[in-house]
Amino acid sequence: MAWFLTLPTGVIGPVPAVTVATQMLTIFPSIRFSLMAGIGGGVPSQADIRLGDVVVAKPSKDHGGVVQYGFPGTMQECTLEKTGMLNKPPRILLTALSKLQAIHLVTGNRIQCLLSEIETKYPLLAATLRPPYQDRLFRSDYRHPIPSDKACSACDVTQLLPRTLRHEKTPTSPHIHYGLIASGNQVIKDSRIRDHLARQSGILCFEMEAAGLLDNFPSLVIRGIADYADSRKNDAWQGYAAATAAAYAKELLWVIPMQEVEDQPLAVGFPSK
Repeated sequence: MAWFLTLPTGVIGPVPAVTVATQMLTIFPSIRFSLMAGIGGGVPSQADIRLGDVVVAKPSKDHGGVVQYGFPGTMQECTLEKTGMLNKPPRILLTALSKLQAIHLVTGNRIQCLLSEIETKYPLLAATLRPPYQDRLFRSDYRHPIPSDKACSACDVTQLLPRTLRHEKTPTSPHIHYGLIASGNQVIKDSRIRDHLARQSGILCFEMEAAGLLDNFPSLVIRGIADYADSRKNDAWQGYAAATAAAYAKELLWVIPMQEVEDQPLAVGFPSK
């Protein structure tokens, strides 16, 4: 059986995530691992990451899929201090990840199909399960002129970066990206800082909860892209991005045999302070 856990509205960061996870392990002591499905700020790059896409933390020979970061001075100094390489996901999740990735290469993902099924069953969620408006990416050096203008109606369209349109009937839209996720305790909302930090390590997205959990709680981090970690950061895409991440998590659970789950050791939780 899968249980879904969320942080309170407006509460973000590694410490609240640890608090909630600790309470969950107390209530449900038979937990083996978790899928940390949520939202993150995407890094535009050759990977063509767009709003609503999903980024999955995948280990490489250099990292465990998630790197913890901090700023030794002010954020404006634009220097990334890697404060730790966090544990990689347990083998059962990495095996499932590879299996699902192979399936998607042949058949495409089922994210859009799953969202449509939810919308049919729960019509009141329709607005959350659809992209809120056109996805537009502006040049890194073009600042958002009016912070309250969530739809960027006052932004200069000549500053838009040209991108190839994705066909609406593409079976693999939203797209799924695998690689490095950066986790820290400060929100990245400046495109120049985003790009500078991302270039140092090939980061695909930024988020704020995983750093508090991974070293003590076997997990896989899954993030739906809700913004581009720039000055246009707002909550308009958060619901849809959270839904796409959850849909990927559901697909992943489908390819994990129940017997293998039962054979996993129990999650031991977090050390007391």
